[in-house]
Amino acid sequence: MTVERLSTGVPTLDKMLAGGIPRGFSVAVTGEPGTGKTILCIHFIAQGIVDGDKCIYVTTEESRESIITQASQFGFDFSSAIKNGKLILIDALMGTEDQWTIKTLSVEELVNKVIDAKKALGYGRARLVIDSLSAFWLDKPAMARRHSYFVKKVLAKWDFTILATSQYAITTSEAFGWGVEHIADGIIRFRRFVRNGVLRRYVLVEKMRQTPHNLQMHEIAIEHGKGLVILGPVEERREDIALPKKVMERIQKAMERRDVEPPKSSN
Repeated sequence: MTVERLSTGVPTLDKMLAGGIPRGFSVAVTGEPGTGKTILCIHFIAQGIVDGDKCIYVTTEESRESIITQASQFGFDFSSAIKNGKLILIDALMGTEDQWTIKTLSVEELVNKVIDAKKALGYGRARLVIDSLSAFWLDKPAMARRHSYFVKKVLAKWDFTILATSQYAITTSEAFGWGVEHIADGIIRFRRFVRNGVLRRYVLVEKMRQTPHNLQMHEIAIEHGKGLVILGPVEERREDIALPKKVMERIQKAMERRDVEPPKSSN
């Protein structure tokens, strides 16, 4: 059986994924701030516009105008795509009072707004970016897995292939992204390090079901006019650029507590 795959918009990443992301998958795009998650999402949507897919981008940490401006810096005209009915950009941060604004960070309102957008765009293969999904449970991290599962289960009926970003910082005691990763069909992880006084970024495909994906860490660059460029595989072992052991231990303990402790009542 042939697996239909959607291009990420980054040719080298497509090769790492044996052709792209399988249609209908929910993929977690995780990593620290500033590592390239949003830029990958912009590539994914820009490719969808070219391919004729119905495209929806939900932004929770930047304004709608910021996403449009970033896309233009890499040669992608999101403004025209919106005017031509090929893209709907839902603003959950600074939105003006219009049809495509989310007023409260609730997963129910998120799902309803995304479905409304899909109906407005029409029938057909669809791409959805939620940047970031972890914003919907920042004040209640114990609900991360439940909310992630709800979003995936409901939207799976609408022919979406989803990129959902989540971010963590190694200084935090808990990682808000674990709910997304537990339910995801794939995980694309970004990392960053300062080496010899220079910021360097990396990407690793940790998981992609139904896919003989590349297992090697690759260094990336963010280039003006191009966007995300994969420079090539790195020699470092995965262990060399993993999260610090103490941070991993705290994350593991937090995950264990969430599995054991019942959710706190909101009353």
